[in-house]
Amino acid sequence: MTGENVQHTNQRSKKRTASRTDEYDPFVRGRYPVGVRTIQALDKIRDRLFPCEIWYPAAAQHAGHDIASGTQDFFTVPPGDTPRSQMAVRNAAARPGTYAPIVFSLLDHLLNGAAWDSEANLDPTRIGIVGHSFGGWTALAAPDVESRIRAVVALAPGGSSQPRPGILKAKLAFAWGRDVPTLFLVAENDISLPLAGMYEIFERTPATKQMVILRRADHMHFMDNVEEMHEMVRKMPFTGELAWLPREMRPIAELCSGEQAHVFVRGLTLCHLDAILRQQEEAQRFLAGDIEDALAARGVEVLVK
Repeated sequence: MTGENVQHTNQRSKKRTASRTDEYDPFVRGRYPVGVRTIQALDKIRDRLFPCEIWYPAAAQHAGHDIASGTQDFFTVPPGDTPRSQMAVRNAAARPGTYAPIVFSLLDHLLNGAAWDSEANLDPTRIGIVGHSFGGWTALAAPDVESRIRAVVALAPGGSSQPRPGILKAKLAFAWGRDVPTLFLVAENDISLPLAGMYEIFERTPATKQMVILRRADHMHFMDNVEEMHEMVRKMPFTGELAWLPREMRPIAELCSGEQAHVFVRGLTLCHLDAILRQQEEAQRFLAGDIEDALAARGVEVLVK
């Protein structure tokens, strides 16, 4: 081993020690229980109502209820009817306070006051947006027309100039006109939206930015029930422009686990939003530090650009 290698190893060892003693850890559960409720949002343009899920900090009396099977929320996803649980309490009382809203859509509807009757208030000066795939494209396109957005997390987003056959062809304009700090979380083995397109979008993003690549992961690793969803898509009988998709997907056994993917997505998304919307110095230091090492300590392999 050369002297240079010894120095590099020692530096990484120091970073491991620092990460263990640092009080900020975006990968552990937060302090508050989680509440969830459903509102019916009115789309005035299309004249229709559609359900919108809202997750929020719940009041202290719900402590532990969001992780206990007897009190946490259960739901079903069409077309199946198998109940699924989520770590939240349905219609829990909200913890009083003012919080940064993180949206997937319907920002005006949430901020107009009528849709959100709660002790938890929304801060219109600290708005973040997160999205996956086409939702990732939406998250990156939204700052073109919505000046209130202050932070973006794009999960394997669409929008490259050379999409694969049958994939979203809408190229991103990036007419932001301001710095909207953006975190890209993408997959190394994404068949639908390959890394080449992620690099292109990343280079075109006119803002402070960072990209972290999840090793041995595909497009479904950003969803719930990763193993189930990946294999379901891989076995679908696609035809036409998408006939290539299941043939090129690797079996889930050759890829990282859903649990590893969720650690990656949850922790780094939270850290970016803490760093930007809350201006939390510990989160800023974490993102500027050795992310690869911090995730490796949790059994997750990543590459940082």
